[in-house]
Amino acid sequence: MHTRPPRHDDCFALRQAARHISQLYERHLSAAGITPTQFSIVSALERSPDMTMAELAQAMVMERTTVVRVLQPLLRSGLVSAELGGSCQRRLQLTLTESGRTKLADAQRHFQAAQEEFEAKFGRRKAARLRRELFRLTSE
Repeated sequence: MHTRPPRHDDCFALRQAARHISQLYERHLSAAGITPTQFSIVSALERSPDMTMAELAQAMVMERTTVVRVLQPLLRSGLVSAELGGSCQRRLQLTLTESGRTKLADAQRHFQAAQEEFEAKFGRRKAARLRRELFRLTSE
């Protein structure tokens, strides 16, 4: 039995759209052997080297335990390294390794293809407007 989604349920609409769009990015990024969340993490580490686990969780708007779970395969495969650092040597700092930079460069081509497919279907201006509004929501 197929039921219609609730018309006034913002949470449902956002989650449904996120799953739909995630599938598009997963299809493209899987060719590089990386998930969309892993791609976001390695991109964040490229932009801000030596982030702590807490800083990364905040940047990703994710629970710390979820970040740890997503990071495990990146650490095991040597794409990201984790070392104690900071003034008291008690903060775990995450760094993108050379292998991670290589993986990111490869994945960026697939990510760009996903971006282009999404914008071709949704419209470039509408996609830019949607992106601005979504970032505005998470920056409040």
